[in-house]
Amino acid sequence: MTTKAYDKDNPFAKILRGELPSHKLYEDDDTLAIMDIMPRGDGHCLVLPKKPARNLLDVDTDSLAAVMRTVQKVARATMKAFDAEGVTVQQFNEPAGGQVVFHLHVHILPRFEGVALRPHTGEMADQNVLAEQAGKIRAALDDAS
Repeated sequence: MTTKAYDKDNPFAKILRGELPSHKLYEDDDTLAIMDIMPRGDGHCLVLPKKPARNLLDVDTDSLAAVMRTVQKVARATMKAFDAEGVTVQQFNEPAGGQVVFHLHVHILPRFEGVALRPHTGEMADQNVLAEQAGKIRAALDDAS
């Protein structure tokens, strides 16, 4: 278990409270799926638990199970929405593990044979492009229900 405290003012906590905007894809009682604003590929999105958790090391098992159910649902929808050949699912813990925002989140990236991920530059994507991609994923989610 991590010894570092959860920061209630991290960007994902603010999104969950409605204090920062996001391109929402899916929401249920336990999770929220949104577009990554600094995508490494088209359709790059994130799944967050609604309960505060710094990362995998301190999340409760019920919340983690809910996150993984949503990851599977959204991964299937992103593959359909982008006619992807595969999907990469990533999750980082603590700075040494590559974590930058300290609220548990899982990355979902639709993938194509021979197409590398873009580098993480820290630059935000065009909001209109993200909105268009979010619409495609939401449509694929609607088709699956």
